[in-house]
Amino acid sequence: MREQKRATILKEKRASSGTASAPRVIVLFGLSASANVSSVAQGLLSLLSNESNGNPLPAVASSEYRLRATVLEAPHGDLIACLEMAKIADLIIFVASANGSSEKGSSNYYIDEFGSQCLSVFRSLGLPSSAVFLRDLPSDLKKRNELKKTCISSISSEFPEDCKFYPADTKDDLHKFMFLFKEQRPIIPHWRTQRPYIMAQKVDMVADGPGKCTLLVTGYIRARNLSVNQLVHVSGAGDFQLGKIELLKDPCSLNVKKEGDFMDADEANDSQVIRTLIPDPMKQEPLLVENIPDPLEGEQTWPTEAEMAEADRVHKEKKQKKRSLPRGTSEYQAAWIVDDSDVSGSDSDDEDDSDNGMVVDEGEQGFTNAADRRKFGLEDDQASLKLRDSDDETEAESMMMDNENLTKEQIEEDIRKIKEEHAEDEEYPDEVDAPVDVPARKRFAKYRGLKSFRTSSWDPKESLPPEYARIFAFDNFNRTQKHVLKKALDMEQGSADECVPATSYVTLHIRDVPAHIASNLCMVANKMPVIACGLLQHESKISVLHFRVKKHETYTEPIKAKEELIFHVGFRQFVTRPTFAADNFSSDKHKMERFLHAGRFSIASVYAPISFPPLPLIAFKSRGDSLPPVLAAVGSLKSINPDKIILKKIILTG
Repeated sequence: MREQKRATILKEKRASSGTASAPRVIVLFGLSASANVSSVAQGLLSLLSNESNGNPLPAVASSEYRLRATVLEAPHGDLIACLEMAKIADLIIFVASANGSSEKGSSNYYIDEFGSQCLSVFRSLGLPSSAVFLRDLPSDLKKRNELKKTCISSISSEFPEDCKFYPADTKDDLHKFMFLFKEQRPIIPHWRTQRPYIMAQKVDMVADGPGKCTLLVTGYIRARNLSVNQLVHVSGAGDFQLGKIELLKDPCSLNVKKEGDFMDADEANDSQVIRTLIPDPMKQEPLLVENIPDPLEGEQTWPTEAEMAEADRVHKEKKQKKRSLPRGTSEYQAAWIVDDSDVSGSDSDDEDDSDNGMVVDEGEQGFTNAADRRKFGLEDDQASLKLRDSDDETEAESMMMDNENLTKEQIEEDIRKIKEEHAEDEEYPDEVDAPVDVPARKRFAKYRGLKSFRTSSWDPKESLPPEYARIFAFDNFNRTQKHVLKKALDMEQGSADECVPATSYVTLHIRDVPAHIASNLCMVANKMPVIACGLLQHESKISVLHFRVKKHETYTEPIKAKEELIFHVGFRQFVTRPTFAADNFSSDKHKMERFLHAGRFSIASVYAPISFPPLPLIAFKSRGDSLPPVLAAVGSLKSINPDKIILKKIILTG
């Protein structure tokens, strides 16, 4: 066992830092607009390629440093592009300019507002290996050292303790850094090590038929071995099956001396195919998204005569004692509806007086259709969330759910109302004024009286929405996750006819991709990385995911439950309408929250493809087609559980 673990660690070390490893992805990020990232990129490329100039091509190999690398420049001001680059970075180099634009000696002098926002996103995503380059230092040695110390003391708290600072004004400075960097073993966030992924160095498409095509993604396999029978997820596009995998001759090898170290376009196009892997139809993972419910599953046998007589007797008794119940109320629900006689003696029945209130089961949930999925540069992933309005939805909320036909003044008025509701909800949570024109018993007929929110029972299987027949659930999620990870490990050690080892240079033939999505990917590939990720078993299926989220400190607008957000979960992205609930550890019931409040964590629940934790969450709020989305919240995947009970609680006042 010990020898097996040692061999696994040695294999991972060679795959991540050896000469046969995939080219390391170096992302250059300017901490302020004044930081000149382009000159740093040119300096690194000239060192690695032994050339004074050249175009920034996908990969470069240096025989001097025995290192292969891909250098990417993160565009300052484009948060989405910076996020996508951080997802696949092996090293993030933060470039700071000594010529700041704020008060000298403070962190704002070297890090502007956008730089600070990106840093918080990178930390939430999980920082890989990182370093800080100090630029524009004076040539005088004494002033240079003083300014360097001032800069380090001002911004060191923003970075991990092991993050090093390097001067980077001259070629010698970059040369010293590269010698240190080539010996380091990259630190990769754990969530990226569980699945194989490819950063596309080339994206192409081949038309198959009307509206469909085969997407060709060429690049190096990273982290894990990839099976041709696995499903793959393409960021921003969705989940697909593989048609085949072509194992290509490495165009950027350190072992072969080529004329010029860059991988030129002609070589990439004429890459030699070493081996082709074809999926086995019997072993290939099916592309299953929704469960197909059996309409006869709930069929019952015809009742006996004794059962029919008993039913008639109960029905007559109910007729004699009529109760005003909402339409569709089950017997279980009726038992919880408090009568006048029950209310009179309930004041001293439970010690948890602070928990007393009325709660209602959250309304039915459903998937958005294709028209509800908005484009975010690309087509969004397959699943998004739409929660149906509950009985006490406010007028402002219902109008904001569909404000396309409203005037600017009406939209501003709706925003003002939501801000007022947000402030009121913070000051008086759960409190609802008793209606004047409608009897409270009729107005709140769907609610039930709970003596204790914490200890009173609630059946999680009661009155499930029809959509629950289309989603998937696990008997034991933790056990399933262990089984899936073990199966993935066994698959890696399987036949060479099914798996391609990590660090291999391949072309993935991804079949049945919508042509307009593939066309968008080909255009986007010139601006930001296109990522293809191998999926674990079950990860294309829809379930109910729960995230632990916190409102980002830079976002000051209210975030209302059921408001449309863009979720980035690992390599996935999708549009959704989450419900929020209190993060309650002491109860099996969670109180729904109307808003995501600042300064504390909440639970966000959505319909989405199954993903096995740990995975980070970055949430954005769309601002329309003409404006880029704005960062709204950060968090992580907590659990997958359709049986989690989220209740709406009210306390009647007035």
